[in-house]
Amino acid sequence: MNKAWTHAEFEAQLRAKGDRYHIHHPFNVKMRQGELSPDQLRGWVMNRFYYQVMIPQKDAAIMANCDCRDTRRRWIQRIIDHDGWGDNAGGIEAWSRLGQAVGVDRDYLWSLKGVLPGVKFAVDAYVNFARRAPWQEAVCSSLTEMFAPEIHKERLANWPRDYTWVAPEGLQYFRSRISLAERDVEHGLEVTLNHFTTRTEQERALDILQFKLDVLWSMSDAIAAAYPDAPNHARSAA
Repeated sequence: MNKAWTHAEFEAQLRAKGDRYHIHHPFNVKMRQGELSPDQLRGWVMNRFYYQVMIPQKDAAIMANCDCRDTRRRWIQRIIDHDGWGDNAGGIEAWSRLGQAVGVDRDYLWSLKGVLPGVKFAVDAYVNFARRAPWQEAVCSSLTEMFAPEIHKERLANWPRDYTWVAPEGLQYFRSRISLAERDVEHGLEVTLNHFTTRTEQERALDILQFKLDVLWSMSDAIAAAYPDAPNHARSAA
């Protein structure tokens, strides 16, 4: 039997999974390079909205299965972050404003009628995993957030230059998630490093993280197929 990795070695193995993060998907590479047409960008925002809407349900499922009070007290903040509280409208509303900024009708966005079957299938698979898996495994699946802050920073730097037609106020979601994702990763890693302690368990954790990476990649596959490149599409004109 292989020896268990130390915490540092295990974390390094988890972070190494970043090379399969959906930012490396060809569709997302084009986004980073400023090469998406307005319709493609709208399609991405509209379909990712379904993921945003379902995140609180995923987190509520984790809490429902969790018998650790301290974990629940920390994890509940994720639900509040997305659903909002008081005068803070939360992450779902922030993404909705991103939709408006790229030109998606608000009522149509919230109706979810534009969500592709492949995207819905992938997101629902993730939520169902969180409902059925031991809560520690569901926590582990959330660690794709390790790779998110740099992406948000890139979008904040690149979109105003590459997608000048997008209203700047719509970028608040990316701005707000940088610090929140870093906080959430700290907790998710704490749970994962302390729960998966044998080599077999650690390799299981890597498989779980790969599953979540596959969910995000499948979403990009579906979006790319539905919004292919158009000949000579406009780069920065709605």
